[in-house]
Amino acid sequence: MRIGLFAIGLALMGGTALAQTAPRPDPDAARRMEEMRAADAKRADSVGTGPFAAIKEADPTLPDHTVYRPADFSKLNGQKLGVVIWGNGGCAADGASARHHLAQIASYGYLVVAPGKIYSGPGALPRPAAATGRGPDPATGQLPPPATSAQDVLKGLDWALAENGREGSRYKGLIDPAQVAVAGHSCGGLQAIEAGADKRIRTVLVHNSGVFNDGKQAISGMTVSKDMLKSLHTPTLYVLGGESDIAWLNGSDDFARIDHVPVALVYADVGHGGTFREENGGDVGRFAVAWLNWQLRGDAEAGKLFKGAECGLCNDPKWTIERKGL
Repeated sequence: MRIGLFAIGLALMGGTALAQTAPRPDPDAARRMEEMRAADAKRADSVGTGPFAAIKEADPTLPDHTVYRPADFSKLNGQKLGVVIWGNGGCAADGASARHHLAQIASYGYLVVAPGKIYSGPGALPRPAAATGRGPDPATGQLPPPATSAQDVLKGLDWALAENGREGSRYKGLIDPAQVAVAGHSCGGLQAIEAGADKRIRTVLVHNSGVFNDGKQAISGMTVSKDMLKSLHTPTLYVLGGESDIAWLNGSDDFARIDHVPVALVYADVGHGGTFREENGGDVGRFAVAWLNWQLRGDAEAGKLFKGAECGLCNDPKWTIERKGL
């Protein structure tokens, strides 16, 4: 039963990218995935709980990505936009796969960019195979080549910073280049770790992910190793779904190995799918916003969720936090 539940969570977020060994094929997983995707597609997009109602859109100047932003820039009142670039679950090319979570972040004054067009929720285009995370080969256990790369994730940052200086851009002068983060889920979390080596990045958020402990290259065409962790140069947050998260062993091992930058591990028994499909991204959306506001904007109040003996997560009955260097 546990493996079946894993398959549902993985299908929801588009990937089984982090299994140390491939889970047994679940013949009903595809059907359940389609049923749940169809149900979610009927839900309206989130606008977030922040001060700036968010929208998701396709920007013609970045046609292969999806953008989340405050709908009305006039309400910023001089506040600069931070930038969050995102790696999709399964490294899939669906920029709307985590739409509730990403809109929540955008509603707090962030420009969020995910690779892939809008293939989920309102306004979804017909879904090509590349937009759907695929499971492992039943014979070999190896996952197929990812539809997106860490370079595709970083392309969102290149675009945002270029738009900040381009005459005629709606973003001209609105972005703070010092407020830049990379985040990602599952296979997209591996992309976030890889992209986190970029010196423009100021913090990294890794969701339900971690570098493979056994050293095997389980994803065709994608090379990852624990050595990638040494390239992290900023405070880093891991959010895992507890022991029922197929990424638990990999992600918790990453946390144990990182000793050169401040790092936190937050976890609860929510499985590999986390809370991404909940209203406004659920608890994980709340944690992500607080971490970003603390790390990128120096918001001490937001930092109280993570910092100190009496931190908010220290006293949370559902979630557990471990910290080093904070």
